[in-house]
Amino acid sequence: MPRNIENAKAEVQWINNIISGKTELTQQVKEEISTKTVENFRDHINKGFLEYRKSATIAGDFAMTEWSGQGSIITDMLGREFIDMLGGYGLYSLGIRHPKVVEAVNAQLHRSPQYSQELLDPLRAQLGRVLGELTPGDIQYGFFANSGTEGVEGALKLAKLYTGKSGFISTIGSFHGKTAGSLSVMGKSVYRKPLLPLLGNVKYAPYGDADAMEIELMKAATVGDDIAGIIVEPVQGEAGAIVPPDDYWPRLREMCDRYGVLLIADEVQTGFGRVGEIFGVDCWDVAPDIMAFGKALGGGVVPCSGFMSTAKIWECMEPNPFMHTTTTGGNPIACASALAAIGVMLEEDTPKQSAEKGIYMTGKLNELKDRYPGMIKEVRGKGLLIGIEFVDGEVGYHVVAGMFKRGVLTGGTLNNAQTIRIEPALTVPYELLDKTVEIMEEAIKDQI
Repeated sequence: MPRNIENAKAEVQWINNIISGKTELTQQVKEEISTKTVENFRDHINKGFLEYRKSATIAGDFAMTEWSGQGSIITDMLGREFIDMLGGYGLYSLGIRHPKVVEAVNAQLHRSPQYSQELLDPLRAQLGRVLGELTPGDIQYGFFANSGTEGVEGALKLAKLYTGKSGFISTIGSFHGKTAGSLSVMGKSVYRKPLLPLLGNVKYAPYGDADAMEIELMKAATVGDDIAGIIVEPVQGEAGAIVPPDDYWPRLREMCDRYGVLLIADEVQTGFGRVGEIFGVDCWDVAPDIMAFGKALGGGVVPCSGFMSTAKIWECMEPNPFMHTTTTGGNPIACASALAAIGVMLEEDTPKQSAEKGIYMTGKLNELKDRYPGMIKEVRGKGLLIGIEFVDGEVGYHVVAGMFKRGVLTGGTLNNAQTIRIEPALTVPYELLDKTVEIMEEAIKDQI
């Protein structure tokens, strides 16, 4: 594609006028935006998305072009409304555009959106203190970034720096991010295999099997493969809301202490109320050595992530505080967003809401399973991280597609729909949960 400065200028002006409200959103303009969005994905982002996304393949004449949202309702460019049961895969734990988070970000945006990199910034320091008060055990120090995979990268790097060891043990089916280090400990071949070799000395145990994890630790110790830490999700999210046995996390804590390795909890998806407690590990009263955060930390407004650990472990970062840095991580508007989000979480007790609504929703879904045993194999999860496993991916996809046509957005795509996720805002009204179950039943009936 040859360079064309004038075309670039015109395209920037076109979209900026729309964003700023200078262009009236007539029906013609709305249809132009929808059509152009599909063309731009095809020509400038990735053609694969147009087959992968439900919004582009089954939305009718014009693909669903996300434009606005509030709470648990998403409205597309043409005014079509969808109940959001996906929640950005955990991003929207407080719903879309929670007013208190938006207010805090707007206030900070008009004060200072970024920092100088040289002066001390109070919001980053305050976010560290607040999280130090909320995290379990002796966790006290933290570093903030932008995405969940950056939080995991930092956690792995810290573990290696502190222990002087290079190895890790992860779990089969795990998802920790797609940058090189995070990908190295992911338990899914579809993302790893095309990019091998990644970091060496990474081993895997079946998720939820503490005996298998101990065997991996024993083998590594026996043959001299030094292990810095084990990294585990409190509940496996991308794998389909897999909940481990109740003794799993306590046993991980005990064996890590016994073998002298660090316990790393990947709380990117489970943190900040998603599974019915502030953090996933709180479900089993376990304090890890290192925690990684992301998704809901930013309140669904400004991306924010991080990793935290104890004062003892963090000492290895002090001789050279520039050992791990990022220019935009922990910026003022991100920290303002995170601090406001934590305030809402505590004021509205969203972890409790998640626990209660999760019990309610899984109960409703299990009633559906009992009525249609030839369609749904299992309903599982914790809090509002719920997985619905269908008999096969084809049935799952057609059910999800049927729900989408009826105005409910949930997990499950053309490529991966045997298990779909229900992961709405923790503030979602009960009537929307009921409506979702009703619509799912209608979509199931279409397949009988």
